[in-house]
Amino acid sequence: MKNVNTLIDLALREDIGSGDITSEAIVSERMRGRAMLRAKQDLVVAGLEVAKEVFLACDEDIHFAPEVRDGQRVQAGTVLANVIGNLRQLLVAERTALNFLQHLCGVATHTHRYVQAIEGTNAKILDTRKTLPAYRELEKYAVSMGDGENHRHGLFDRYLIKGNHVDIAGDIESAIMRAQAHQENGILIEVECKTLADVKTAFEAGVDIIMLDNMSVAKVKEAATLIQGRVKLEVSGNITLDTVKEYAATGVDYISVGAITHSVPAADIHMVISKDETAF
Repeated sequence: MKNVNTLIDLALREDIGSGDITSEAIVSERMRGRAMLRAKQDLVVAGLEVAKEVFLACDEDIHFAPEVRDGQRVQAGTVLANVIGNLRQLLVAERTALNFLQHLCGVATHTHRYVQAIEGTNAKILDTRKTLPAYRELEKYAVSMGDGENHRHGLFDRYLIKGNHVDIAGDIESAIMRAQAHQENGILIEVECKTLADVKTAFEAGVDIIMLDNMSVAKVKEAATLIQGRVKLEVSGNITLDTVKEYAATGVDYISVGAITHSVPAADIHMVISKDETAF
């Protein structure tokens, strides 16, 4: 994950500023101890390596020992990692390390809820580009740790013809033809369809994936009946945990959910610290 160190540096600079004046006032410069990162809820782990890099950025002599692995489902009370080192630097790193870890565990945990909700169907849960700016690589990694799958990573790795493209091209068929003329290196072409007529046009034009955008379950069933498995179908638009199983049962291949990244609650994780390096 090539952008992680840049994000860590920015986050630490933002938090530390001219220095941790509280820890400087209270904690001896040479005092050592141990910190424990512990889950306060059931969760899916993601981001341990990022948390480790935060601590090492504050003090390269800190020892970070994970007790679980990314992708593992754990119960409330589980120790995720033990960290040994200079107490001041453990406190300096605490909030930034937790911010990364809580957010990424939150993404993985919420993703896994969607995956569990559609068990018994052939559909797969996808993420979207609705990610925090500069966090896309991390969030898509967390989605995969929650057993979700990644949609395109950016504007460069898939043609995705949306409503604005169609409006500019004049109609959906013209937009598809322009994408096909530009296509190279086997990059997939996907088109967003809002009506069954659009679905028929897109299928006949030979696209790779048809996105059924903001369609009702009934309309999605009609589209699936029309297509009969001859091209991949993706459902998108306001899918919730309450409705995702209904959509999955229609026979679609993919369900993309922006909520697993753009509005996910942070996982509840805290750091407990001790002056005794052998504590816990």
